[in-house]
Amino acid sequence: MRDAVIVEAVRTPLGRGKAPGALHDVHPVDLMAHSLRQVVDRSGVDPALIDDVIGGVVSTVGEQGANVTRRAVLAAGYPESVPATTVDRQCGSSQQAVHFAAQGVIAGAYDIVVATGVESMSRVPMGSSLLGTTDPNGVAFTERYPDGLVPQGISAELIAARWGISRTRMDEFSLASHAKAADATKNGLFDAEISPVGEVRTDEGIRVGSTLETMAGLRPAYFDEAMARRFPQIGWNVTAGNASQVTDGSAAMLITTSERAEQLGLRPLARIHSVAVAGDDPLYMLTAVIPATRKVLERAGLTLADIDLFEVNEAFASVVLAWAQETGADLSRVNVNGGAIALGHPLGASGARLMTTLTHALHDRGGRFGLQTMCEAGGLANATVIERL
Repeated sequence: MRDAVIVEAVRTPLGRGKAPGALHDVHPVDLMAHSLRQVVDRSGVDPALIDDVIGGVVSTVGEQGANVTRRAVLAAGYPESVPATTVDRQCGSSQQAVHFAAQGVIAGAYDIVVATGVESMSRVPMGSSLLGTTDPNGVAFTERYPDGLVPQGISAELIAARWGISRTRMDEFSLASHAKAADATKNGLFDAEISPVGEVRTDEGIRVGSTLETMAGLRPAYFDEAMARRFPQIGWNVTAGNASQVTDGSAAMLITTSERAEQLGLRPLARIHSVAVAGDDPLYMLTAVIPATRKVLERAGLTLADIDLFEVNEAFASVVLAWAQETGADLSRVNVNGGAIALGHPLGASGARLMTTLTHALHDRGGRFGLQTMCEAGGLANATVIERL
């Protein structure tokens, strides 16, 4: 039976997603092309052997529109014969790209495929793809949800209220994310996964020296009087300090079968053991990580106790804390090198970035199984179990 293995996983440093962020001057085509070039250079695979490249992007408009992955493939110097496509499952887009790649390899549709992702949020701001749209929902959707859905920040507040997560807990979690990321950078734990872009060698968003007192002084990021009347349970505790950073970056993974890897003299890093996708209440929007985790563990025939490391995207601290509270996961094994609150969240690139970090962290720590899950707009989540080889 065919399997799907990761033989290379690389990412760029992450830059602040605004001018003058460290990667602001890099066109998103060139940013994705950098990771695509590195994934073949590091593995030694002839790019002519690649059957497809699947890229994740969220704001598919402007410089990131019109199948940006194809332009990045050509910019990376791959032969013109190598095809490419772009997928959008919101924040989980490049994790979905990994799933599609693995599924294609296991099915026999591919032998070698690259899963990648990019987002240049400093050049293509979040929400750009809906600019000028007065009604993105249509009639039937609006009839189903007559009270209307809410922005993600309000969903994060609703989650904090529903699971009783205090401002202090969220701020403590966020400070820990920065501390872990700073330690990982200092100790060289990102060196194997990061490919510098010019002079940019490390993640730009990591902050040291903040305190709970400093965090407590930050104002609520999403306060809205109309929402406060609609949802009186909200405590308005989500701030810029306990939410993910707007970021630029890209990542890429080379996926093939164990048999093909052996033929090419490649050493697999990990096996894509099991994958799942789940939906949940679109009002709360960010809670599907809970059923997605349960679904992928059931599919894998594993329990939480079998998982050595978790990567749960830190879109908001409340999301990860509610997930841990509901699943019973040990937070000491979650995002051990920091998460998006410290490193940043380059939307379309984050799925591949988290999996790149998880793959290398399993090797650094000698773990066997890793589980990754990400909340996604619309009440969706992907979940993946990988096994270190």
